[in-house]
Amino acid sequence: MTMRRHQLRYLLPMGFFALAWTEWGPEDGSPVLCVHGLTRNGRDFDALAAALAAEGRRVLCPDLPGRGASDRLPDPSLYVPPTYIAALSHLLARLEGPVDWVGTSLGGICGMVVAATPGHPIRRLVLNDIGAFVAKESLARIGDYLEHVGDFADVPALEQYLRRVHAPFGALSDAEWQHMAETSARAAPEGRVALHYDPAIAVPLRGIQPADMDLSPIWTRVTAPVLLLRGAESDLLSAETARAMAQRPGVRLAEIAGCGHAPALMHADQIGLVTEFLAGA
Repeated sequence: MTMRRHQLRYLLPMGFFALAWTEWGPEDGSPVLCVHGLTRNGRDFDALAAALAAEGRRVLCPDLPGRGASDRLPDPSLYVPPTYIAALSHLLARLEGPVDWVGTSLGGICGMVVAATPGHPIRRLVLNDIGAFVAKESLARIGDYLEHVGDFADVPALEQYLRRVHAPFGALSDAEWQHMAETSARAAPEGRVALHYDPAIAVPLRGIQPADMDLSPIWTRVTAPVLLLRGAESDLLSAETARAMAQRPGVRLAEIAGCGHAPALMHADQIGLVTEFLAGA
């Protein structure tokens, strides 16, 4: 299945910026928007996107602002969910109709906010290891690894870093880790490589006093059918929070063994959960 690359301009108060995305499947297919986590990019969804495209879906996998091929922002304070949602809304406006949303972590937070907004276009929502409540200790862990990233001698060295930091993604194959490294690398001075994202995405986290993140006021307004995926060893989406969310009608909970935060959605069984759910009427 052929992957296509696209870009649009979106407007923030300080100017226009480019949002990049990869796209799979027929252009007239029913659209699926796949939105990645805090330090990742749209290429994480290549395997899922190819599977959905094979079923006739049009799959769009954006790089959030400051990540991948999307523009970096001049003010680090802009690296917050309202900015990401503003950028993604431009993409949603182009689709002009119902869309399914697959969101990992931060991408799921953005999806919840959109799905809680009157007049939203979300038909079905997949939340990958993110829920209505996140403990401050989990947020602190993510902030810690953001603070200590430099550049790397080469792509294999970057891959070793990803294997360590993202071990909770699950037991990925060598080829999957290599793919993640290759799609996470950008050129750095003196022949070295760096991660694809703007280090300034960490700045907003530094200025926040450690506190739990309660998204329940948003979650209570989400009425679309939801597939809630939880890594069985996740520290970000607790079993208690997931069970409470699953009490709402229309929510299906699936716990994925051997994963923490967050399942990579690269294995056939995980992809099958998503494709089956999105195939529903």
